[in-house]
Amino acid sequence: MIHQGSCHCQSVVFEVEAPETIEAVYCNCSICTKSGYLHLIVPLSKFKLKQGSDMLITYTFNTGVAKHTFCKICGIKPFYTPRSNPDGVDINVHCLDTSGLSVVITEFDGAHWEQHGHTLSHLSKEQ
Repeated sequence: MIHQGSCHCQSVVFEVEAPETIEAVYCNCSICTKSGYLHLIVPLSKFKLKQGSDMLITYTFNTGVAKHTFCKICGIKPFYTPRSNPDGVDINVHCLDTSGLSVVITEFDGAHWEQHGHTLSHLSKEQ
């Protein structure tokens, strides 16, 4: 199924191919907790940026592998390149526009990323 998504001001618009029922990950690391991010990690081939590449700014920290992209107008982070899956893309489920979205949430201990990060690496692989 193709899910449509956007930032709050709709300057950044994207689509992602994912099952009708989204299997999302809630992470308790500092950046995810403070931003309220709910993760859907997919292979890059399942993602398409339709509008707004010029509206994105990038923030990195720690190892610099994760590329946190934000809309420079409204400040929302609709997707980013995750450290656990640099070959994929991580969609903020809260930014999907699909009405009646069914979501199953799994918790991830990102506060202890070094011990648990490897458990997410399979999510960006083609199935």
